[in-house]
Amino acid sequence: MILYNVTVNIDEDIEEEWLEWMTSKHIPDILATGCFKESNVFKMLSPESDEGVTYSIHYIANELEDFERFQIENAALLQSEHKNKFAGKFTAYRTVLEKT
Repeated sequence: MILYNVTVNIDEDIEEEWLEWMTSKHIPDILATGCFKESNVFKMLSPESDEGVTYSIHYIANELEDFERFQIENAALLQSEHKNKFAGKFTAYRTVLEKT
């Protein structure tokens, strides 16, 4: 099992808009690629951020090859949609983990 984790710190003034867009548009678009079997959204409670609100979005893939296919075929377009819509209002970083 592969966990693709996207951690996003979003400005508080657009948190509700961002979360609605993520759950109704962006995450469904990512799942529609067929590369991931499920996703979860977590709001970070601790440690508290000095600025903005932090979320961790988990996407679960069966195999590393599924994640790699996503990276090659879909990631650039989907990430650019997010970047263009919320430019200057967020920071993000991504990690990939394998269940042992």
